Amino acid sequence: MSSLLFPKISKTLTPPHNFSLHRLPPPPLHINPRPTRAMSSESTQQHRIFQLKLDPLTGNSEWIVVDEYDAVSPAVDLATTSYLDMLNDKHRNEAYRLAIEKTVTRPCHVLDIGAGTGLLSMMAARAMGIGEEAGTDGDKGSVTACESYLPMVKLMRKVLRQNGMERKIKVINKRSDGLNVGIDINSRADILVSEILDSELLGEGLIPTLQHAHDHLLVKSPKTVPYRATIYGQLVESEFLWKLHDLYNAEVCTSDGVRLAPTELKSVLQVKPQQLPMHCDSLQEEIKLLSEPFKIFEFDFWRRPDSHGEVALHINATGDGRVNAVVSWWILQLDQEGTIFYSTAPKWIKELWTELPGGSHWCDHWKQCVWFVPGQGLSVLKGEDVRLHAIHSDISISYQLEVQSQTNEREHNSRSKDLQLILSPEKMATYSDANWRRSVLTALQNVTCKRDFQLCFVADDSVFLAMALTHLCKTSHVMLLFPGLRQKGFQYLQSLAEINQFNLHHLKLLDHRQDCLIIQDVADKKVDLLVGEPFYYGGETQLPWENLRFWKERTRLEKMLSCDAHVVPCKGLLRVCAMSLPDLWTSRRSLADIEGFDHSVANTMLGACGNLPAPNEGPMLPCYVWQCGETKELSEHFTLMEFDFSKPMSSCSGETKVEFIKSGICHGFVLWIDWVLDAENIIVVSTGPGHRLWRQGVKLLTKPVTVGKHGIKHPEESTLVDIKAVFDSSTGNLMIEHSFIW
Repeated sequence: MSSLLFPKISKTLTPPHNFSLHRLPPPPLHINPRPTRAMSSESTQQHRIFQLKLDPLTGNSEWIVVDEYDAVSPAVDLATTSYLDMLNDKHRNEAYRLAIEKTVTRPCHVLDIGAGTGLLSMMAARAMGIGEEAGTDGDKGSVTACESYLPMVKLMRKVLRQNGMERKIKVINKRSDGLNVGIDINSRADILVSEILDSELLGEGLIPTLQHAHDHLLVKSPKTVPYRATIYGQLVESEFLWKLHDLYNAEVCTSDGVRLAPTELKSVLQVKPQQLPMHCDSLQEEIKLLSEPFKIFEFDFWRRPDSHGEVALHINATGDGRVNAVVSWWILQLDQEGTIFYSTAPKWIKELWTELPGGSHWCDHWKQCVWFVPGQGLSVLKGEDVRLHAIHSDISISYQLEVQSQTNEREHNSRSKDLQLILSPEKMATYSDANWRRSVLTALQNVTCKRDFQLCFVADDSVFLAMALTHLCKTSHVMLLFPGLRQKGFQYLQSLAEINQFNLHHLKLLDHRQDCLIIQDVADKKVDLLVGEPFYYGGETQLPWENLRFWKERTRLEKMLSCDAHVVPCKGLLRVCAMSLPDLWTSRRSLADIEGFDHSVANTMLGACGNLPAPNEGPMLPCYVWQCGETKELSEHFTLMEFDFSKPMSSCSGETKVEFIKSGICHGFVLWIDWVLDAENIIVVSTGPGHRLWRQGVKLLTKPVTVGKHGIKHPEESTLVDIKAVFDSSTGNLMIEHSFIW
């Protein structure tokens, strides 16, 4: 690689902070503390797992204690984690194997932190030729696998047993910062192997984990795999990325009268100032590159890292435009000599840097990262000098940009900062979308113009609907449930009352525990208008039909609704499309041989698809389909089921025959909900695969099926598929069955 891409970095240091955070499955958002963290009781011989279980229809959660977790227990779900996708990444696996074989060349003590299924530990044991004297510091060396997450420990033991490695590797169910030399391990380790990296590099606690390891667990000057990681960035212009965070300037272009971010408090609605993992390859055709790639930070695994670092870079703008974001990625050097690499770079970089191995393969466990430049971005001219100030902490990286000839505009509004409401980028973009706003406001205007409503009820966390109702129904009382936003959302609306000229006394925040709601909570009046987007704060990672919580809440309000109450949306349509999803399917396929080690025993627990014995099937995955690599729609969009919100919630089912309009390989079905906002079925908000701001549900097939156009007969191709769906109103679960017709 060109040395021009590796500028010298200066760092400003602060005292280190030690802690360790290893790979855990992602928790459901809006729940804290982190669920599915394994805990064990040292006073008993039996391990216990404390799992936080969420009811998607009520938002309620409870801790469940599971004894001696096994692969078929439904209480701990690893199917939606990144473990399977990571184990299916053949480029990652091969790079680690080559580097371990090159590094572990003599009997020694190898420590594997965040061991997962034990793949790296087995590679190290095989490289040393360890025999049955497992877990000892004998002549043939030893391997210690440290894994804090108990379900993974149990799975690791099964994998080790399957490969005859159970007695060759010492497994410790602890965080690495809980290990003690002389108690947990006999001696300091000579070699560290680890994979505790996320898309940002630092988010899984890489720095504090390495700090503790170098201070307490490793010999001086240890060998490590990986050896080094380098973070790169590039300045880009993108309208889509801009609209993910800048609601104020997007609202300036609208004329609907609703201002969620008025001039006086333009930063009152914000996205969290952090990097957003994203598959930027999906945006390649609409991104304008405004700089060459530049090196930001470098981290050496073989020496103790610093907790804080800063670097000031001067970047030459390669074109005229507006810098909306910094796109970043990292390159992993796995061996000391610098011959084995792995990179998360986007396609346009891998095409430029042909020295990077592995091509442009798609994987979901590591993505690029996007840092939003505030406001509309930074205007630059070709040849201008852009100053970038990058700062890293223990677990994150942030940036500041300005042009040499410009003064960077900064808003100093302490009131706005105190009242700031943080929303997801997708929600900010939804509120910025003129078509979405027009649809919602038209539906409300059509209802409110026909009659006066004494009492309106916002059943979800929609600040847009709350603001719209105060704008359209100035004499109405608006009751807010705000089950996720709660007081923070109410304070936000209070801050905008004077600016938007609505009566604050007409707003009331109710107890979100709906079982406690009584008619006195709404001044003995009946609810005339019940509305929702539906949107539940923190639930953006959930499956689409989990937003049917709106239906559940409407049902609990049954006795408080007037006989002629209007409900918006009126109904939901469960829609389906058959699709070719080769990259996503490959990342979730069943495991077999991984660099010489059998992982088939992990398939059921990790939710794999393909080559599994009946009745095992792959899980339903929440995905942004537009970010799933190569995709192709093979059928039209069909309605599978209707949910009627004018009636109380009930279990229901639906069935449809899907005709294929294109030939190809079908890997699964994409499902979503279209929200019908009016009784005439004219105003519909779709959340399907053509819309980037919503996740869809993806049901992957156990085995891909070759399909052809309906009406063109080929014996080896299916032309139709019969799909059935059953919705259980007591659990919120959606069951899907399918049968291909040849």
